[in-house]
Amino acid sequence: MRVLTWSALVLALTAGSVITGPAHAQAYDPRYPVCMKVYEGGRFGGGEWIDCSYTSLPQCRATASGRSAMCDLNPFYAPPSPPPRRVHRRHH
Repeated sequence: MRVLTWSALVLALTAGSVITGPAHAQAYDPRYPVCMKVYEGGRFGGGEWIDCSYTSLPQCRATASGRSAMCDLNPFYAPPSPPPRRVHRRHH
């Protein structure tokens, strides 16, 4: 009876992942401060994706114009670190 219970549990868990499909990781490019989320619909589902390759909101909005898309700030943007401060030495 235990084997039957465990088999049913494994089958239920496996069937659940087949129905919902695999999860997709979303890749945000931390090198760019702006991302465009593109929506594509249609009879067969289409999809959506995120394109983080824009340096400004106006640049992204110009590309998104006329499309089913929106622009937003990249939550994973890592701005470049400032250059190290130079130490000026005085000669006496």
